[in-house]
Amino acid sequence: MYKIVEKRTLAPQIFLMDIEAPRVAKSAKPGQFVIIKMDEKGERIPLTICDYDAQRGTVSIVFQTLGCSTKEMANYEVGDSFADFVGPLGQESELMHESIEELKNKKIMFIAGGVGTAPVYPQVKWLSEQGVKADVIVGAKSEEYMILKEEMENVAGTVYPCTDDGSYGFKGLVTNKLKELVQNEGKKYDLVVAIGPMIMMKFVCKLTEELGITTIVSMNPIMVDGTGMCGACRITVGDEVKFACVDGPEFDGHKVNFDEAMRRQTIYKTEECSKNESMKPGCGLGGTK
Repeated sequence: MYKIVEKRTLAPQIFLMDIEAPRVAKSAKPGQFVIIKMDEKGERIPLTICDYDAQRGTVSIVFQTLGCSTKEMANYEVGDSFADFVGPLGQESELMHESIEELKNKKIMFIAGGVGTAPVYPQVKWLSEQGVKADVIVGAKSEEYMILKEEMENVAGTVYPCTDDGSYGFKGLVTNKLKELVQNEGKKYDLVVAIGPMIMMKFVCKLTEELGITTIVSMNPIMVDGTGMCGACRITVGDEVKFACVDGPEFDGHKVNFDEAMRRQTIYKTEECSKNESMKPGCGLGGTK
């Protein structure tokens, strides 16, 4: 069993939990993910690792209550335990395979959309620990939904917040902010790493292709077993079929077939909506905890 040792509400329907998982914490690297089962009959829930502390033996996850299972997960409190906490899974960030000197000579921009801020944070933190300060554009609906603000400011070079309603930072899309920085302010970037909603990553890649900036995206399609055997998370990258859970989750954004990936995301939408409609307080895929 994997005990919850801390729980925080970051924004409406967005929660952070620290899970006691020493072996995962010892092996985790930025960019990887875990799969959680709340109980023996529960759904397998893939979540990107937000942070990890090998000495403390904990792994931090951030999730938004969108479906039946994440709504049930939000009912868990400090002291409760999950049945399974498998990881780290997937490949670590490509940045970890470059020499530190090469990284120090690069201007890197991260673009985080919504809950995508959570998987951006460990990469920016790791770079900061190597003496590399990356810039970050963070997008959210409003200031209320801007998560991990202080944490990100402590490890990033410059953070550029963007909100749809203008309640905090730049009013508008993250793509508009990037365009303003490059075209109006003369900023130059060698690499963009975009993590967030599929539609956001698609349009970031369209823009960076025009600007001639290499771009990495972190794909988070439907995953089931996390080993590549089920094929649920397959995507097309260039002329190749890849599996996000074992080959990724990071890929060359200019080669990803986003339209195909977004169509695949809707496969279980009807079933999930039906489950949400019938869901009652205290009901969950895996019964009671």
